[in-house]
Amino acid sequence: MELSRLLNLRPGVTALAGGGGKTTAMYALARELARRGTVVCTTTTHILPPGHLPVLDGADAGALERAVRNYGCVCVGAPAREGKLSAPALAVGELARFADYVLVEADGSKGLPVKAHLSHEPVIPPETGVALLLAGASGFGRPVREAVHRWEQFCTLTGAGPEELVTPENLARLIAAEGLGDIILVNQAETPAAMACAGRLAGLLPQPVFAGALRGGVLTCLS
Repeated sequence: MELSRLLNLRPGVTALAGGGGKTTAMYALARELARRGTVVCTTTTHILPPGHLPVLDGADAGALERAVRNYGCVCVGAPAREGKLSAPALAVGELARFADYVLVEADGSKGLPVKAHLSHEPVIPPETGVALLLAGASGFGRPVREAVHRWEQFCTLTGAGPEELVTPENLARLIAAEGLGDIILVNQAETPAAMACAGRLAGLLPQPVFAGALRGGVLTCLS
């Protein structure tokens, strides 16, 4: 089943936060959703510009409207340092006027599988209908200091030490403490052991938890 259908995503704004594959998830969802509507991919933080989509800065609403109509799926972001894109000129609520689906990467994780958030993170737009929180199963069994972006905050919120291993239990404590995510997606779960960890996590959380490998296109609902 397609990821977007598995998650039961509806038209509107979907925000992605956490670690372990936000960009991969955003573009996988964009490919699927473009088959049944128009899509804008954007960010409230910073992303690299995609090579497979038209990129606009959003300053010209007319140009954006034409691009969405002509291409069906576009990326919108203002040029930023180091060749990246930052939040576009138009607010996310305005972008939603031009496309059926708006996908927002709302967080940065330095490529690490787990992210703990400071008070100003993630930058979730107020128009968000679904907030998708990702975590990478590759973080399980690794020291907190190595696997977690903002590991100091992880330790503060969970009581774990920096050399302790990331487990489903302390990850569940983090997610509960932060109160983020309508849906939890455990990516990089490519082995039975990783899926078992994801299953333990699902048993500790009230939110729906999905797990599997985005790059392999195989995901399962665990709760």
